[in-house]
Amino acid sequence: MADLKPSIMVIFGASGDLAHIKIFPALYSLWEEGFFPESFALVGFARTKMNDEEFRKSIFSSLNSHCRKRPIQEEDFLKFSKHIYYLPSLYDKVESYTELGKFITSKANEYKITKNIVYYLSTPPSVYNDAIEGIKNADLVSEDFKGEGFSKIVIEKPFGYDYKSAKELNEHLLSVFKEEDIYRIDHYLGKETVQNILAFRFSNAIFEPIWNNKYIDHVQISALESIGVGLRAGYFDESGTIRDMMQNHMIQLLSLVAIEPPALFDADDIRNEKVKLLKSVRPLSLNDVKKYTVRGQYDRGVIDGKQVVSYKEEEGIDANSITDTYAAMKLYVDNYRWAGVPFYLRAGKRLKTHKTEIAVYFKKLPYSLFAKAGIENIKQNSIIITIQPNEGISINIGAKKPGFVMDIEPVCMVFNYKSSFRLSPPDAYERLIYDVILGDQTLFARYDDMLIAWQLITSVMNGWSKMEPPVFPNYDAGSWGPKEADELIGADGREWNNAV
Repeated sequence: MADLKPSIMVIFGASGDLAHIKIFPALYSLWEEGFFPESFALVGFARTKMNDEEFRKSIFSSLNSHCRKRPIQEEDFLKFSKHIYYLPSLYDKVESYTELGKFITSKANEYKITKNIVYYLSTPPSVYNDAIEGIKNADLVSEDFKGEGFSKIVIEKPFGYDYKSAKELNEHLLSVFKEEDIYRIDHYLGKETVQNILAFRFSNAIFEPIWNNKYIDHVQISALESIGVGLRAGYFDESGTIRDMMQNHMIQLLSLVAIEPPALFDADDIRNEKVKLLKSVRPLSLNDVKKYTVRGQYDRGVIDGKQVVSYKEEEGIDANSITDTYAAMKLYVDNYRWAGVPFYLRAGKRLKTHKTEIAVYFKKLPYSLFAKAGIENIKQNSIIITIQPNEGISINIGAKKPGFVMDIEPVCMVFNYKSSFRLSPPDAYERLIYDVILGDQTLFARYDDMLIAWQLITSVMNGWSKMEPPVFPNYDAGSWGPKEADELIGADGREWNNAV
């Protein structure tokens, strides 16, 4: 890995949960592993009133709760904390950005570096436009630096609320920053196994030739959580699973597992192929939304032996809420490689287990040599790419059971990251923040593929708005989700991979 350039990172919303749970632990890990130069500064920009020392103490506490390499030694943190500063600020006040500009200039002069600035919007989406406008009006973008230094902006999901708002947000972003300076972060894309999808497909001659509709029967993409909404009730009740998971994480996983081989392994070529792929996803008419999508909301139930409340009983949730905590859909990719292969997507909360995976099922042989020997119902071959919690890949094949009788049993060949490489992969945010400062956009969404994803999901949401909502709740906490989801895949003679 290359060393990072001397730079100043301004973290908007620096007193919030995301900054303390994900961003600062990732930054500390990168620093601890030697990737940061001596000349760098981290500037907190948030409404909470505190000074530098109070801010540093709050970060130290967070690192010891959330850092991958905890516990953190105080003497080590002291060296890191010398680079941390805090500016109590209001997002909609011109004076806050004027002060920020003065502070950046003073630190650039102190460290004798050019103005290499990364703005990280770790705030609610309602703040995005104020922050973008404030940066612009304070002359804090690359064009104002007269060729000396760069300015980049990192923006967390959700990238809008629907297609229209996403388009407006992008137009605002592009009026201030160039597309090559915009990093739309999706932490799923920083996970090692997600990145390994490309390596698995395009570096192994035994897989790529069969990665098509001639051999593959169907693909399942699942993001299942046993947790409820927790402290995110306000945000989640506005978005639901369809916005929170489907529009970004699930569509990104679909694009990676299905794209054509890029000409080069670089950001532009990979993202060009993702756009081509997403343009090939069959649009959903109102009738398709009725037939090929399912939504659900969890009821009371049992998780890990403990009784849990229903979604409507969660703190901060309206008792009449019709927000989806589960969504499933069937999609088709209408291109030469995937014609006729269904992609089943499902995501939800308060389910039986916690796992995110891509399950690729291969077609059954057209003729079974063993049928006349009375051996039937041989299970389909499959490849399961597990993204979390235990990152790895398993291949399921049939093999003869030991003994004097010919009996075929399924067996599993497993590759596990931790046991194979004997190390713990870096946190997704570590990789993504490293790439931001380095200037590599490979793992970030581009405006066009993000808008295409929103177009698809908005058509589903519009369809749901024209339909009578289901009677919620319609699945128990601790189950696999609503029965309608089983019926969706079961109507095709298939079933979900519910292996724990």
